[in-house]
Amino acid sequence: MSRSNEDRKGCSLTLALTVCSAAVGGTLQYGYNLAIINAPTVYVQRFINETCVERWGTPLESNQVILIWTLIVSAFSLGGLAGSLLAGPMAIRFGRKQTLLLNNCFLLISAIMALSSRSARSFEMIIPARLLVGVNAGVSMNVQPMYFGESAPKALRGAVAFSSAVFTAMGIFLGQVTGLTQVLGSEDLWPYLLASNAVPCLLQLLTLPWFPESPRYLLINKGDRDACSHALTRLRGCDVSDAEMEEILEEQKAAGTTRAKSLRELLTDQSLRRQLCIVMAASSAMMLCGNDSIYFYSSYIFQEAGIPTDKIQYATIGTGACEFIASIVSNLLIERLGRRLLLIAGYVLMAGWAVVFTVALSLQGRVAGMPYLSMVCIFAYILSFGLGPAGVTGILPTELFDQMTRPAAYMMAGSMMWINLFLMGMIFPFIVNGLGQFCFLPFCGVCVLSAIFIGFALPETKGKTVAEINEEFDKRNIKGLTSATQNHLPLQETQHINDLTSEHLEAEKISPKG
Repeated sequence: MSRSNEDRKGCSLTLALTVCSAAVGGTLQYGYNLAIINAPTVYVQRFINETCVERWGTPLESNQVILIWTLIVSAFSLGGLAGSLLAGPMAIRFGRKQTLLLNNCFLLISAIMALSSRSARSFEMIIPARLLVGVNAGVSMNVQPMYFGESAPKALRGAVAFSSAVFTAMGIFLGQVTGLTQVLGSEDLWPYLLASNAVPCLLQLLTLPWFPESPRYLLINKGDRDACSHALTRLRGCDVSDAEMEEILEEQKAAGTTRAKSLRELLTDQSLRRQLCIVMAASSAMMLCGNDSIYFYSSYIFQEAGIPTDKIQYATIGTGACEFIASIVSNLLIERLGRRLLLIAGYVLMAGWAVVFTVALSLQGRVAGMPYLSMVCIFAYILSFGLGPAGVTGILPTELFDQMTRPAAYMMAGSMMWINLFLMGMIFPFIVNGLGQFCFLPFCGVCVLSAIFIGFALPETKGKTVAEINEEFDKRNIKGLTSATQNHLPLQETQHINDLTSEHLEAEKISPKG
C-alpha cells in the first residue's frame, strides 16, 4: 500500500471526531480559561473591595486588592501544577479517555463555585474555583497529547498531536470574544463568564464516551489485543495493517511485564537523561519566553504600548486570532518540515520580533506610529510562538518516550510548564515596571538560548517510531561515553571501548530493520 493511501485511511472520520471531542474538553479549556480571566479584572477587584466594606465597614487599600487578585490569577498555575502531577497516575490507572472524562469533575465544581461567588458575597470562592480550573487544565494538557499520539498513525502522529495547540489557540480566541463587554464581559455578567467553561465540559461528557480508548494503552498496559484491534479499526476506518499491529506488539514485548515507571524512577534512569533534559528545557522555554504572560496582562501591555483605551479589547482579541491562525498553518506544515525546524524557526523569529518591539517602545513619543508598530510586534511574536513552540513542545514526550515512561515524562514536562507559568505570572508586571521599554529583552535571550539548545540536542523525530528515536539517542550516548572515557583511560582500555563500539555499530548494520 502506498504512503498516500495509508495517510488517507489513517485519517478516518472517527479519528477526526475523537480529536475534536477530546480537545473541546481538554486543551481548548486551557486556552479558554487562560483568556477569560483578563476581561473581568476591574469588576472582580471592585467586588473584592465591596465585600470587605460590607463585612468590616472599611475598604481595602489598592495594594491589598491587587494582592488578592494576584492570588486569584496565580491559583490557576498552582492548580495546573497539581493537575500535571495527577495526570500520570490517572492515565495509568483509568486510561487516557477515562481520565479526560473524570477530569471534568474538577471543572463542574469550579463553575458552580464561580457562579455562586457573588450571590454568596464571597470573593474567596473564586480562588478555589480557579485552582480547580487549573487542575483540570494540568490533567488535560498532559493526557490529551498522550491520547492523540497513541491513537494516530505514525504518518499523522505529529499533525494529530499538534491539534492540541490548535484547540488551545481556539480556546484563547473564544475566551477573548466571550469576554467582550457586549457578550459576558460586563459587570453584571462576570460570574457567568467565569462559569461559562462548563459548556465545553458538558460537550465532552456527551460525546467522548462514544469514541475508542488509546489502542496502545489497551494492548501494552491492559494486554487486551482484541480491544486494541477493535479500537485501531475504528480509528483508521479500515482493517488494521499488519505493520502497525506488529509495531505495537514489539513495544509490548520490549516492555515485558514491567510496570509504568514513576517520576522518581524516570529521574534516576541514566539511559533517558538526554531525552528528559530536552523535554524539561523545551517545556520551561515555552513558558519563560513570555508568550502566555501576554494573555494574563494583555490589556496592560497594550496600554503601555500606547493603544487607545477603547480599542484595547479588540487588540486583545487579535492576539488570540494570531495564535489560532499560526497553529493551523503549523499543523499543516509539521509533517513536511519536521519538529526540530519548526521549534528553531519559531524561537528565532520570536527573538527577532522582541528586538523590533524594544526599538518601537524606545522610539515611542518621538516617532509617529510607534504604538501601532508595537502592537504589530506583539501579534508577530504570538504568530511565531504558534508556528512552533506552542504545539511541537507538547508532542516531544510522546515521541521521545515509550509507553512505560511516557506518563512520568508528561508529569515532568507539565510540572516544568506550570511552575514557570506561575513564576512568569508573578514577576512579569515587575519586569515591565522595572525594565520599561526593554521588558522583552530577557525573553529575547530565552528564545536565542532555546533555539541554540534545540539545534544541538534534539534530533528530528518526524516519521520515526519510538524505538528508532531511542536507537538514535543510544548512539549519541555511546559516542558521548566513548569520548569522555578516552580522555581518562590508558591506551589499552581506550582501544577496548573502541572495539566494543565498532561491534555495536556492525551489529546494527547486520540486524534487519523492523
